[in-house]
Amino acid sequence: MTAPEYALRDGNRIPALGLGTYGLNDAEGVEAILAAIDDGYRLLDTAANYGNEGAVGEAIARTTVDRSDLIITTKLPGRHHGADEALHGFEESRRRLGLEWVDLYLIHWPNPSVDRYVETWRSMITLREKGLVRSIGVSNFTAPMLERLERETGLMPVVNQVELHPYFPQGELRAFHDEHGIRTESWSPLAKRSELLDEPVIGELAAKHGVTPAQVVLRWHVELGSIPIPKSSNASRRQRNLDVFGFSLAPEEVEAVSALERGRLWGGDPDTHEEM
Repeated sequence: MTAPEYALRDGNRIPALGLGTYGLNDAEGVEAILAAIDDGYRLLDTAANYGNEGAVGEAIARTTVDRSDLIITTKLPGRHHGADEALHGFEESRRRLGLEWVDLYLIHWPNPSVDRYVETWRSMITLREKGLVRSIGVSNFTAPMLERLERETGLMPVVNQVELHPYFPQGELRAFHDEHGIRTESWSPLAKRSELLDEPVIGELAAKHGVTPAQVVLRWHVELGSIPIPKSSNASRRQRNLDVFGFSLAPEEVEAVSALERGRLWGGDPDTHEEM
């Protein structure tokens, strides 16, 4: 089983659900990522700051799935913001991954007090023009930041990966994305370390559709058109996470889940949070 795909604005394609790899390190992480590819995952999400690009790269090298069928995402850390720094940071990631090209490269955080994300974005554009990166995007950017990128460089990202789950549905930002042809990706789609999966409305929908609470939440993301990237080292849970394309939620069911909104869980406000 593999996820259906969306077309990105740049002509490339991206699966509707991916595998988050944060915490999947060393030999155990390699085996989990390999197993996920065998399960049908084709979108793998890592970052320089996850410290596991090497493990992701080893899994890619060992899988029998063709490289061109995999969409590999990694992210540029704040310490590599800047024109030349971004190019060097990318090469470090590419070396650790052992890849000729990266399918989707994201600026991990905008770090507005440093104020170098625009020149960093220009270097991302250069990497794409050289064919080293297929698609370029950002993570944790606000609408005004996205507008600034377009105003100063002429190019909007094709993806913005943000905190998004039923407690924080990001309706206004998603509407902005839709208006500008930006695909939304959801990090922490299951609102980890929260009581989300125990919410009565989630349990009721799970019972109604004969699925798990996690599957209800992941299907909610799919109904919104956002790409969830759940992480799990548990094989059966990982397989269930991918198995959300055989049922659907009615509009009123999506609205009932969205009504759980209460805000960010970890205070990761892009206007103030900084990550190097």
